[in-house]
Amino acid sequence: MTEKKDGAVFARTVLQQCLHATLQVKPAEDQSQAQFVQIDRGMVIYICFFKGATDDILPKMVSTLLNLRLCESDSGRMVSVLELPGSLLIVPQATLGGKAKGRAMQYHNNIDKEQGLCLYSAFVSLCEKELTAASPGGGAEAAVKHGTYGNRQVLKLDTNGPYTHLMEF
Repeated sequence: MTEKKDGAVFARTVLQQCLHATLQVKPAEDQSQAQFVQIDRGMVIYICFFKGATDDILPKMVSTLLNLRLCESDSGRMVSVLELPGSLLIVPQATLGGKAKGRAMQYHNNIDKEQGLCLYSAFVSLCEKELTAASPGGGAEAAVKHGTYGNRQVLKLDTNGPYTHLMEF
């Protein structure tokens, strides 16, 4: 399994509890309307992979992120998104890898696009598998939606927090 070496970070995530989230995954074009994915109650996960990341870190990431008690239940108790049960909206977010240099941002530590897409796709698949396994009735109440890797996207988010958390792996 890939471990942090000398404090190295292989992935960064930001988690945001949500009541409703809508992500435009494809803009409107001449012959077609814009395309969106949306979730109701659950969590938005922004994710960025760094150079050196491998799929070895994915099971630990998914287990940690989906089992942390970061969502507020109807009773006000903090529960995991799996216990809620809630949906996930996973958004690829390369800007999480930025470092300021002067007045500009640089992204030299981000993984290359091809490897990043593979890790992102595998991460989404693992989240779908875990959410389906944890949901009674095969996940009818909860869903995993995701953005498109490497494209600009528009997000609309309604939250009752802001319960926002940064996690590094």
